[in-house]
Amino acid sequence: MPQGLTRTTVGIVGAGPAGLMLSHLLARRGIASTVVDHRTRAQIEGTSRAGILEADSVRLLTDTGVGDRVLRDGRPHDGIELRFAGTSHRIDFRALVGESVWLYPQTDVFTDLADARARDGGDVRFGITDTRVTDLLTDRPGILFTDADGRPHEVRCDILVGADGSHGVCRSAVPESARTHYYRAYPYAWFGVLVDAPPSAAELVYTHSERGFALISQRTETVQRMYFQCDPAEDPAAWSDDRIWAELQARVGGVDGFALKEGPVTDRSVLPFRSLVCEPMRYGGMLLAGDAAHTVPPTGAKGLNLALADVRVLAEAVEEAVLRRDRAALDSYGPRALRRVWRAQHFSYWMTSMLHRQPGDTDFDVRRQLGELAGVVESAAGSAYLAEAYTGWPARRVG
Repeated sequence: MPQGLTRTTVGIVGAGPAGLMLSHLLARRGIASTVVDHRTRAQIEGTSRAGILEADSVRLLTDTGVGDRVLRDGRPHDGIELRFAGTSHRIDFRALVGESVWLYPQTDVFTDLADARARDGGDVRFGITDTRVTDLLTDRPGILFTDADGRPHEVRCDILVGADGSHGVCRSAVPESARTHYYRAYPYAWFGVLVDAPPSAAELVYTHSERGFALISQRTETVQRMYFQCDPAEDPAAWSDDRIWAELQARVGGVDGFALKEGPVTDRSVLPFRSLVCEPMRYGGMLLAGDAAHTVPPTGAKGLNLALADVRVLAEAVEEAVLRRDRAALDSYGPRALRRVWRAQHFSYWMTSMLHRQPGDTDFDVRRQLGELAGVVESAAGSAYLAEAYTGWPARRVG
């Protein structure tokens, strides 16, 4: 069977929010791109993913014409609750730093961007197989794959972008001698549940307890997302609804009488924790973005926001390289993006270590955590640091 060939300016592996946002931004600059993904659109939309959008992420969506739904259906949150020693303490983002975050699932961000690319005639190909990247050190790198109809195909481009996640083909295509991985594994995971119940709180509740961490999040007026710290080897099937609710209630209970509103558990899974940064973020004609280049623990709500911040910077570098014929501009992308990445790694690690019980913790360790939490909520400077980091450092101040 003859192999099809597509020639484009930018080839993008990965049609998640990072890949689609990059394609969208490039189209607005008059730069052609082709996006491929091994998942079908239905598969991506059927994967439940939580989402907290930083202020700059919402601005990026709205300023580029894909923010109608986030403004209509998203929920602005002006703060979070830090709950420890049986009581809650509100961190008021709006009062402290003049910003908010938005509760808006990552799946909805994907849908908005996929609709925008379809509306604008974008070249996005879902459901491909056998993906490989090739000729990365040449001026015409390529993407080889089998299309959704079973035909072999090739995309040749001037610039190739790997936005295919932490388990994709792009990062692994970089020789080990040409990349450095900064990696940390965590000795615990999150047991995540989706429940049919009304909200138990107006904003996210981050809980430190003697039994371990818990996070109470929201989704809609009738569906909520909640998590509690667990062993990475925990079997979700071993937990009944009653056992899950008993554990969650025990972790958030306290002297103020706070209790969760219960309902049927419709989904349960265990989410392992890890941090990873791959440097550099460029190898020849290929640049990495989003989870293909870095992952963070979910405690700081940074994963999706870092991916969007990456491609905002990357679109600027590609514009310089393509429209102004300054290919050296691609070298600026990685260092600029990594400034935010390492800030986010620190914040995510700090939030995680402050709120979770560590294996082998002594009474001293727990008391130290409580002292740290008290220092955050009782200090205007401490609260302001958390508020600024959580809502996202403005793009004009990073990179």
